Amino acid sequence: MSSSPTAEDSVHWIDAEKDYKLGLLNGKVVSQNPKGNKLASVPKWLKETDQAQQLISLKDWLKEHRQTCFNQIEQWMLRSFPVPRTLLASVWPDPAWSEVLTNTVVCAVSKKGDVVQDEAGFLRDVDPKKGVGIIDLDGETQWLKSECVQIPHPILLEELDDFRELTVELDFQQKLEQLFRQTWTATEEQAEAKSIREFSDGKFEALTHVMSLCRRLGYRVSGGYSCCPVWENGILIEARYWVGADAPEYETWTGELIFTDDKERSIPITEVGPVAFSEGMRMASSIFAKRVVEKDENDDN
Repeated sequence: MSSSPTAEDSVHWIDAEKDYKLGLLNGKVVSQNPKGNKLASVPKWLKETDQAQQLISLKDWLKEHRQTCFNQIEQWMLRSFPVPRTLLASVWPDPAWSEVLTNTVVCAVSKKGDVVQDEAGFLRDVDPKKGVGIIDLDGETQWLKSECVQIPHPILLEELDDFRELTVELDFQQKLEQLFRQTWTATEEQAEAKSIREFSDGKFEALTHVMSLCRRLGYRVSGGYSCCPVWENGILIEARYWVGADAPEYETWTGELIFTDDKERSIPITEVGPVAFSEGMRMASSIFAKRVVEKDENDDN
């Protein structure tokens, strides 16, 4: 029985100086010597050649391209955006798109624009003629023929627990954090409030620390708030979590989580959609989790 191909077998090698070869493997520039042996590292002189510099530029572009594709797909989910089937078919051949799209749960969208959750499943293939190939909750392969599909936010997915169980059973991996994304639903007490205080009083040794954290998590910081804008049902709602506005080197403490409309007016929780509320809570929770924890917070006595 022949052995399975390795990742190195798929490297496209290009000729370099002194009969060496260069290629890209798992996002890194690699090299072969004239005998065809892969080297542990690229020699310094070879790394400075024009061929190597071109591969480095290509590597950087591919990394940026993959991140751009990921961000776009995540936006489709956060905005409950109907994605045309023709668009999916056009980007599917590109691994930067298909690797993120594969195993996301998608739903058919009717001609009236309604999401049909009875026609939902794990995205496995896209064919211009057959449609969008999915594996449904019965483990059966189906082809969605609707002109558009939606990548639903998990807070909107009616059979979320069933999909979670099936993804474990089938050992499906999701590049997009969808099914196991943390979600929050407003309690009765929260729904009656104008702000959320559960994530207040989180201490950071310096404002610059929490601002760097916000940026790493993908959130913009403006006017002392970490901001998470969400378009829901065509309406822009922005979650804003107070992280401080003093000098960058000073200590800071987190404050309330509020929600604003497109005119930057604070709105009550009752006017916040389920996706915007969940994503706002997710933002605040993620930042608050990195606060400085004093010893007595972990003291069981």
